[in-house]
Amino acid sequence: MKAHQKMLVGIIAGTVAGLVAHSLAGDAAWLSWVVTNITEPLGKVFIRLLIMMVMPLLFSALVIGVCELDLRQIGRLGLKTLAYTVAFSTIAVVLGLVLVNMLQPGVGFSEEARASAAKNTSTVKAAPRPGSTAPAGILVGMVPDNPLRAAAEGDIIGVIIFALIFGAGLALTRTPGALRLREMLQGLYDVMMRLIDGVLRLAPFGVAALLFSVMAQLGVQVLGSILAYVAVVVLALGLHMFGVYSLSVRFLGGRNPLTFFRDIRLAMATAFSTASSNATLPTALKVAEENLRLPRHVSRFVLTAGAAMNQNGTALFEGVTVLFLAQVYAVPLSLADQAQIMFICVLAGIGTAGVPAGSLPVVLMILGIFKIPTEGIGLILGVDRFLDMCRTTLNVSGDLAAALYVARGEPSEGQSPGEPVESSSG
Repeated sequence: MKAHQKMLVGIIAGTVAGLVAHSLAGDAAWLSWVVTNITEPLGKVFIRLLIMMVMPLLFSALVIGVCELDLRQIGRLGLKTLAYTVAFSTIAVVLGLVLVNMLQPGVGFSEEARASAAKNTSTVKAAPRPGSTAPAGILVGMVPDNPLRAAAEGDIIGVIIFALIFGAGLALTRTPGALRLREMLQGLYDVMMRLIDGVLRLAPFGVAALLFSVMAQLGVQVLGSILAYVAVVVLALGLHMFGVYSLSVRFLGGRNPLTFFRDIRLAMATAFSTASSNATLPTALKVAEENLRLPRHVSRFVLTAGAAMNQNGTALFEGVTVLFLAQVYAVPLSLADQAQIMFICVLAGIGTAGVPAGSLPVVLMILGIFKIPTEGIGLILGVDRFLDMCRTTLNVSGDLAAALYVARGEPSEGQSPGEPVESSSG
């Protein structure tokens, strides 16, 4: 069996086994013990193994990618990536807001459902620091004052900024020591990719453990209680994935959308199972270089940046969730309010951590801004894991679609920037 087929088997096995265990055992003590002491720790270890390798992989890949560029290309690649991210994040949020206004999933929500919101609010992390949504604050916050602390705290954007600056400096330094440092970083990248291959062999077991834990604890009734909300989010994500991205792949990337989605299915399966853009980054890099045949310097640059900055699915989810909870609590939002929510979601999508549940603190922050009861976040915690898996799949697919667009017209491996470039189409 191929890797993505094994992953699919793990997804199905974990989901079915968890639902069966929940229906047969319910709140039995033995099931709680199995989840707490066996399946949940196994799933967490799998995700931690992947995330453990993100920082060294991200730093080495981005620095080497910058070194392989003609420095005149950095500005062009960065501008194209940023423009793509802002444009498609805006489209995603607008699509989500239109659907939630049309279908109104939160209207007529029961009092029992509202009361259940207070149960799990303590599990959500504190909201981001004040002022982080202001454009000037975001710009200042992107530049780390201590790159080691940024790495230790999981500040992906700070690490990216430092890696870009470090890579530019390394590209400009033509000394024997600098050349040896470049070789060392290439070796670090090679070692991390080899380790990733080993961890991915454990993926079917880790994925099955994660999904068993979720389904055994929640069951299907949690999904049924807020089915309308889940349906709106999934519909919006699906339209953006297979509608907007298909148009992007065809007209901006010059490829066949069906071929594109077939080539990236392993990255999509990894994203869906781990619910982490950062944890999926190694797989996305392999897919971009081996299946899509994109130039390494482009794929490393765009995908490492996109893992933290091109969060279309996250931005869409945040906008839909805020309006859904406003409907639940009958908080009126004008068009101006919704436009401000859209702006915040687009900016927050650039800075949201690419880890499971990384968007929940942002949702809490927006709820507080518009005086929507923050305890409403408890209503979505039961299904957030599933929706996180779905929106992460969109995020990763969007990163690969962006890399396809940015790579079009760029010189391939071994080709100088001045040579004519052949564009491929599927």
